[in-house]
Amino acid sequence: MAFIEIEHLEKTFQSKSGDTEALRDVSFSIEKGEIFGVIGLSGAGKSTLVRCINLLERPTAGRVIIDGGDMMQLSDRELRARRRGIGMIFQHFNLLMQRSVLDNVCFPMEIAGLGKKEARQKAMTYLEQVELSDKARAYPAQLSGGQKQRVAIARVLASKPEILLCDEATSALDPQTTQSILQLLKHINEEYRITMIVITHEMRVVQQICDRVAVLEYGRIVESGRTREVFDAPKTEAAKRLIYTHEYTGVEDEGSGI
Repeated sequence: MAFIEIEHLEKTFQSKSGDTEALRDVSFSIEKGEIFGVIGLSGAGKSTLVRCINLLERPTAGRVIIDGGDMMQLSDRELRARRRGIGMIFQHFNLLMQRSVLDNVCFPMEIAGLGKKEARQKAMTYLEQVELSDKARAYPAQLSGGQKQRVAIARVLASKPEILLCDEATSALDPQTTQSILQLLKHINEEYRITMIVITHEMRVVQQICDRVAVLEYGRIVESGRTREVFDAPKTEAAKRLIYTHEYTGVEDEGSGI
């Protein structure tokens, strides 16, 4: 069995105006230590999928199995404990603006009950990993976008995750900064063997760091495989539209949050 198994996942949002099927029969598997990409245009269901993987959104149907355990069967207490091993980084960083860089990285260790002195020592180690130890006393407002994302990555490392969910983590960054963040993520993957799921509409992100990729359209996976194979010879119209349009014209969308 693979490290992560997504089986026949479905998610329907109900409202007065009618039901919206955000995910439809989504299935894929991810091996331990792999970087797996999910690409799709705005409204494809990418953000819903990433929230369903750690059950921030509870799927309407299907199963999320991590390391042999069915996430859907866990009690609230067990689920909270399991989520500690699943880190997330976001497009807009989600840093605590009133805390220094060092204190932001200390935060998950403080929650876990680690003493202040030990937490600060470990936080400095993680800041060195992301090449920001010189910014330990700075505040998020004083940092560039790329530096903020590096702090967010250091904070995730402090929780010692087995899995890292990257939800449009480079969408707010310029191409050069994106490149440096991707190199950092690849380094972390290789050093810590953290399994990564990269949710994005940016083709260059998938091309540069993902081992395999799935193409999501209207809540369904329409194509998946080794990244190079999918990019070199896309089989479905959805994949061709994504890859050729984005690759050759650089067209991007901002994402709708679905």
